[in-house]
Amino acid sequence: MRLKDKSILVTGSTTGIGKAIARRCVAEGASVLVHGRDAARGKKLVAELGGRAALHVDDLADPEAGSRLVDAALKAFGKLDAVVNNAAYVKRSDIRTTDARLFDEVMAINCRAPLLIIQAALPHLQQSQGCVLNIGSVNAYVGESMLLAYAVSKGALATLSRNLGDWLHRTHGVRVNHFNVGWTLTENEYQYKLADGLPPDWPDRVNKEILATGRLMRPEAVAAHAVFWISNESRPVSGQIIEIEQYPVAGHIPTLKMLAD
Repeated sequence: MRLKDKSILVTGSTTGIGKAIARRCVAEGASVLVHGRDAARGKKLVAELGGRAALHVDDLADPEAGSRLVDAALKAFGKLDAVVNNAAYVKRSDIRTTDARLFDEVMAINCRAPLLIIQAALPHLQQSQGCVLNIGSVNAYVGESMLLAYAVSKGALATLSRNLGDWLHRTHGVRVNHFNVGWTLTENEYQYKLADGLPPDWPDRVNKEILATGRLMRPEAVAAHAVFWISNESRPVSGQIIEIEQYPVAGHIPTLKMLAD
């Protein structure tokens, strides 16, 4: 077991990538604090994971949520070995629709909350010589036209990861690494694309010019990568931005046609 006896906090873990990471961490021997805003979904997952998981329901838009999350992990497991900042607010907006309120809401959850969680967790991660894994997006590099605020927030999160990955490793022994995740078939992504007008079978018809396999990644694939980066196997690497995608982010120019005929 690669995470035996570790205590791990995973934000946004009642659905999608976060849920897959929580499941994989428990399978690898860790105890996991599950976090989300939907208590029913959280309780269902914790029941599935058994005695190796606990639930904390909170809204990351609240600046005090980070301290409450860390306290909940310590209360449940007595220590903290890793933080996975996975939660994100995916809000459609472009240059016309991104007003100050929307921009601040997206930045608060996608960038400020990870910073404040790391800040609250730092003394405990220093004690355990633990680590942080921030889950970003390939949208950080440019982003889609209708994901302006989201893309900006993920660019900011990548800078946060580089900055802390350098300084915290040298001064506190705490590593920080970062995934820029590509197109992944989560429950929410499936519904987003239905709302965009795609047919129910759209995940099976993705153009290979966009994704080499013609299939989106699954959350479980991202979770498999996450295990390595929050385990001791990835020491002493810190401050790295890793693309989890089917194509090279630099140099790949997909066609505009999303679905194959």
